[in-house]
Amino acid sequence: MTDAAAAALSAPTRDLFREDAYLRECRATVTAVLPDGGIVLDRTVFYPLGGGQAGDAGALLRADGRTVAIADTRKGKDAEGRPTAAIVHVPAPGAEPPAVGEEVTARIDWERRHRLMRFHTTTHLLCHLVAQPVNGCSVTPDAARLDFHMDGPLDAAALNAGIARLVAEAHPVAIGAIADAELDAQPDLVKSMSVQPPRGSGQVRTVRVGAEGAPLIDLQPCGGTHVASTAEIGAVRVTRIEKKGAMARRVVLGFAA
Repeated sequence: MTDAAAAALSAPTRDLFREDAYLRECRATVTAVLPDGGIVLDRTVFYPLGGGQAGDAGALLRADGRTVAIADTRKGKDAEGRPTAAIVHVPAPGAEPPAVGEEVTARIDWERRHRLMRFHTTTHLLCHLVAQPVNGCSVTPDAARLDFHMDGPLDAAALNAGIARLVAEAHPVAIGAIADAELDAQPDLVKSMSVQPPRGSGQVRTVRVGAEGAPLIDLQPCGGTHVASTAEIGAVRVTRIEKKGAMARRVVLGFAA
């Protein structure tokens, strides 16, 4: 890895998707092209794989009209393999990367992202309906799943009815923050057993489902992208429930046909 690439990976990419999940594109400057072809920008609307949510796909639009297809987005890693605050855009095979210093328009595949947002928000509804610790999560454009640490049965019909009710009630979904010390005092807010929220900045990003002053549907640390209201989720349903072990029940979600 060149010194320039190492420096770019150590510098944070401004993650505009955390400020506004509905941003579909932004202007950005290429800060590095890695030996494997990965492209680092100074700012981006592309969400990198993390927290169980798939990385975004889309394109980088160059000033001369050429397009660089982006197949995936990942968090940067330093020479020792440790995650950094840089975001790496993975080009599709055969794509010609732009030059360092070049200005591009970063544009996500919005239809794909919106499916991810709808599924991810539904997993928060599941955390409300199944009040058990979560020991695994996956959110893709075609399906989502949560693995609950429990040994009892789950009823798909009851969960589908609960999801449909919460969607119809159009609960607002709001992004907030909680101080590290406050989160330490409320450990039950962390639903995941396998992924702990990042600490060190003094605050942790949160997602709340439910209006202030109204009954709380869900509140937990989360860095993913979500819709602004449960009504926007639309027709999502439980497609299957699996027993994955003595203390593991997997709930799989899909879009209703």
